[in-house]
Amino acid sequence: MSAAIAQVKTLDRVVIRFAGDSGDGMQLTGDRFTSEAAAFGNDLATLPNFPAEIRAPRGTLPGVSSFQLHFADHDILTPGDRPDVLVAMNPAALKANIKDLPHGGILIVNTDEFTKRNLAKAGYAADPLADDSLTTYQVHKVPMATLTRGALEGTGLSKKDAERSKNMFALGLLSWMYHRPTEGTERFLREKFARRPEIAEANILAYRAGWNYGETTEAFAVTYEVAPAGLAPGTYRQLTGNTALAYGIVAAGQQAGLPVLLGTYPITPASDILHELAKHKNLGVTTFQAEDEIAGIGAALGASFGGALGVTSTSGPGVALKSEMIGLAVMTEMPLVVIDVQRGGPSTGLPTKTEQADLLQAMFGRNGEAPVPIVAPQSPADCFDTALEAARIALTYRTPVLLLSDGSIANGSEPWLVPDVGDLPDLQVTFATDPNAPDGSGEFWPYLRDPKTLARPWAVPGTPGLEHRIGGLEKADGKGGISYDPDNHDRMVRLRQAKIAGIDVPDVTVDDPSGQARVLVLGWGSTFGPIGAACRRVRRQGMHIAQAHLRHLNPFPRNLGSLLRAYDRVMVPEMNLGQLTTLLRARYLVDATGHTKVAGLPFRAEELQAVLTDVIKGIET
Repeated sequence: MSAAIAQVKTLDRVVIRFAGDSGDGMQLTGDRFTSEAAAFGNDLATLPNFPAEIRAPRGTLPGVSSFQLHFADHDILTPGDRPDVLVAMNPAALKANIKDLPHGGILIVNTDEFTKRNLAKAGYAADPLADDSLTTYQVHKVPMATLTRGALEGTGLSKKDAERSKNMFALGLLSWMYHRPTEGTERFLREKFARRPEIAEANILAYRAGWNYGETTEAFAVTYEVAPAGLAPGTYRQLTGNTALAYGIVAAGQQAGLPVLLGTYPITPASDILHELAKHKNLGVTTFQAEDEIAGIGAALGASFGGALGVTSTSGPGVALKSEMIGLAVMTEMPLVVIDVQRGGPSTGLPTKTEQADLLQAMFGRNGEAPVPIVAPQSPADCFDTALEAARIALTYRTPVLLLSDGSIANGSEPWLVPDVGDLPDLQVTFATDPNAPDGSGEFWPYLRDPKTLARPWAVPGTPGLEHRIGGLEKADGKGGISYDPDNHDRMVRLRQAKIAGIDVPDVTVDDPSGQARVLVLGWGSTFGPIGAACRRVRRQGMHIAQAHLRHLNPFPRNLGSLLRAYDRVMVPEMNLGQLTTLLRARYLVDATGHTKVAGLPFRAEELQAVLTDVIKGIET
């Protein structure tokens, strides 16, 4: 008997979460489905979530790894609040994620892992597949390991090796359910395992088995279609925030006509920046994996002194270690880009979880008066432009710049519109070539400033006649010699502050469609997506809300104060305990109200919607 033909249902958006043990390949599975969704033309956003332990005990809650994907036929802003479909590869994955699946949601379970031992590891007293605890969901029980072994029976692989391909079985089944093309995944598997073709073919067989299972079983009565999104014309590619940062640094070097040196030390979640930049030696990029964080930034600053674009990457604990060298860059007034991919803290904290708690460290985490510009991307794709902006500021104003990304941006992905090279900013710099002393002495004064930018001249070591002293001791204004004069120190401190305060940054724009909003919600960094999605929901309720988002956190945009004062209430959602709120209240004396979260996970649109709705109702009553 042939299987019944499944009904095809059209949806405008879907959220899928793959969850399993950290060795089950959930990140690869999610990434492959994401790639096919991107190739199909959907708009998308992803949220990988994995444990910090390299190998947590198998089958336990601390070892659960998940990958959430939101894809749609329209513009979306977040990876989704809750999954419409949950694929649970074992009991621990089910227990860790079932609370997020809405009633009526689709639950696909790998029944082979629901043994007494695995149930006990996950803390189940009874098998949830055998009692009534899952009756509110659409449950599909699939023996994925058994079916995968059957599909690979003739390959000569051991039972254990065959079962490793069960994630591809799950991918094939979901690809069938949502009418995803298969050619791209099969090509990817052959390329990924080119040196072990037997493994490539095993994964392809498992992938096809999952597809065929959906095609032939009568368990799935409905399949789903999500049409391509109406994105702006152009060439797109799906990329993560870390990859976009790396591309932005490469582009900055090209646009500046300078070699790039990344001096860094591997740290989660920033290491992929090093991995990606190491691939681009042909574009003038040198990567140096140092023995520690201090050596990494020291090499980057030394490269800048030598006439290159110096870059270093790290996370919060590394910024603490680099703080003295950042202060040296402030004193020597050399260009330097410091990328901080924030994670949960303090100390080692939550290495694989996201947070925005380094803002005050970026502002004030150095001895003395050591002002530093700060920029923050709002999404994975925006990391490219933000990296270019950080380089522009560093090169133009001869200063270290802190770029604050975070874990959800770094590991998340979305479509990126590949820009026309001709539209990229011109970052060309002019090195000092001749003596510049205003007294006609024929000397070189390394701290004689540009009247517009207050930047000092950049002289490459070895340039004849431009020998000068550099270092961490206070410099004499203009001539640059060591100076302990009180008046000179006061003047130099104020000049360095004035240089940062005078950086040219664009005005912040506000999204206030009706012009009737009394509440402004202001964000920075990765809160852009959840805030934007929440504002859309609030407006669909017939309420008025305004939204603004900051890329430049030091200096603030010139019009920020007047914008804040134009609204009755200012709400500031942050993944910290109110750091931007503190800065706004101190700077502008406005009664900004924070809404904070430090759970290691991004805001959900639904929680911000509830908060904003209550604030608006409170004002109107």
